[in-house]
This record gives sequence, structure tokens and C-alpha cells, in this order.
Amino acid sequence: MDAAVTTLKFESKAVIPTDPRTKLFLTVTVSTIMITGGTGGFMNLVRPCLMACPIVFLLLSRKWVAAARFAVTYAILFALELTVLPLLTGTWNFILGAAVGIYTHMLPGFIMGYYLVSTTTVSEFVAAMERMHVPEKIVIPVSVVFRFFPTVKEEYAAIRDAMKMRGITTLRSPMKMLEYRVVPLMMSIAKIGEELSAAALTRGLGAPQKRTNICKIGFGPLDIFFFLLAIPCWVGFFICQEEGVYD
Repeated sequence: MDAAVTTLKFESKAVIPTDPRTKLFLTVTVSTIMITGGTGGFMNLVRPCLMACPIVFLLLSRKWVAAARFAVTYAILFALELTVLPLLTGTWNFILGAAVGIYTHMLPGFIMGYYLVSTTTVSEFVAAMERMHVPEKIVIPVSVVFRFFPTVKEEYAAIRDAMKMRGITTLRSPMKMLEYRVVPLMMSIAKIGEELSAAALTRGLGAPQKRTNICKIGFGPLDIFFFLLAIPCWVGFFICQEEGVYD
């Protein structure tokens, strides 16, 4: 029993574990403000702060290379958006503006979503949703999705390795590659969905009685810091929305 509790306690992959509710709140904050917010006025100060959140979380997960690549790439594109883009006109302004805008606005949200899914276990997520009093009609499907995509990724890697062992590659036989990868993957996806749903119900999700959860979650100093960091961003975002201070 002690060994099982110890395993759950250190299940998180982050160096400094954060509460799943903090991760979810920051994911919504970064995605919403970065995608719907503009590029002028006060948002020029808000966007770098929100961009830094995924980098900090990647560093806490010891993903040094990913954090460095994301920081350098975003810094270059953000500088292009502020300096080079206003000097261009016509087609080049449209092409570069669309490419840079999509990347700078959507990438931080995707990185936060990746961090949320990759560093949060199903037990931690369910415990967080129960603390938030979220209905089980929402908790059960989302908890299944939490494990669905990683499981599909593992299944695709297994199918890819099996095709390589049989000598089926994209260059030699692209049609066989499509048939032998997509068809087994589609069959596996249906099976994986059923198995994950059954596993969720076996764990007691959806039961009429309140289930117990020995996974301990809670807010710490780092969670409070990120909440305090997000509040001015939301305030500035709503002020800019009301006043229309966007380019």
C-alpha cells in the first residue's frame, strides 16, 4: 500500500509539479488571448508574458531543446511582425502576415495543451475535475480523450515499425503504405475507444456513489504565481476589447 501511494505521489513528470487546474486555466488563458487578441497597444506587453508560460513549463519538464527552439523561433517571428511586416505592402504583406500571425497566435496555445496532456495523469485530471464539481457527463469523455491520443500515437508507432520490418516504405510502395498503415490504424482507433471507455467505467467513473481518489492535488506557490500573472493579462485583454485598441 505504501509503495502504491509513493508511486502516485511522484507520478508527475515536471520538476516542480503544478496543479492540473492551473495548467487548464493557463491553457485557456494563453489560447484565448493569443488567438482573439490583437497585436497593438497593451497587447504588445501581454503577448510576450503569455508566450513565456509554455517556455517556463517546458523548462520545468526538463525539455531543454524544445524550450530553446520554441523561444528562438517565436522571438524571430515576433520581431518580424513588429519590424519587417509594417514595411511590406501588397501580396508579400498578406503572405508573410498570414504565416507569422497564425504561427505566433496559435503555437503558444498548442504548446500549453501539449504540456497539459503530457504531464497530467488521468487520476490527477479526474481529481481536479471533481474539485471543480464538473459533471461526470463531461469528466468521463474528457478523461477518455486524455488517454486516447497518446495511445493512438503508440499504436501508430507500432504499425510503422511493423511495416518497416516487412520492407514497406513510402518511396517503394506509397499505395501499400497508405493501405497497410491507415486501415490497421482505423481498426485500432475503434478498439482503443471501446477499451478506454470500459477502463474508465471500471475505475468507478459514472457510478452512483461518490468514488474515492488517493491522488493528492493542491495549489502551491508556483500555482499562485501563475494565477497572479494571468489576472493582469485578462484585465488588459478586456480593456483592449472594450476600447478597440488593436491594429
